[in-house]
Amino acid sequence: MADADIVVVYTDGACSGNPGPGGWAARIKYPDGRVHELGNAEDETTNNRMELRAAIEGLKLLEKEGSAITVVTDSEYVRKGITEWIIGWKRRGWRTAAKKPVLNQDLWSELDRLNADGIRWQYTRGHAGDEDNERCDDIAQAFAQGLEPEMIQTT
Repeated sequence: MADADIVVVYTDGACSGNPGPGGWAARIKYPDGRVHELGNAEDETTNNRMELRAAIEGLKLLEKEGSAITVVTDSEYVRKGITEWIIGWKRRGWRTAAKKPVLNQDLWSELDRLNADGIRWQYTRGHAGDEDNERCDDIAQAFAQGLEPEMIQTT
């Protein structure tokens, strides 16, 4: 499939305190130029949970579309977790290599269910000028601060 046919989901999470109030955002860019942004807040959470929630909600929105998807995250925790670590976690009964329970197993299980073969995971450095990642960061930060950011929805 050509890159021009791929839906790209940019994701980010933020937290004021860790734990503390948090926010997440996903910015979905369709091959035809449409953009769909989504996000929300949680009262008491962690940054890692918000990073995971952003990826989950972006993929849930696309679940029925059957498109090829690239998820772009600035979280190595999310990217490595879903592409590498999760294999061992599941093999060990959701335990880490140190035999401790995997943190955020509820969200990892949900993300694992949504992670189809056609999904590619890509890392982008946070706060490094990636316009779509910066937009997700702005939305997630706003939600973490109790604000209601305006979301872009193009048709």
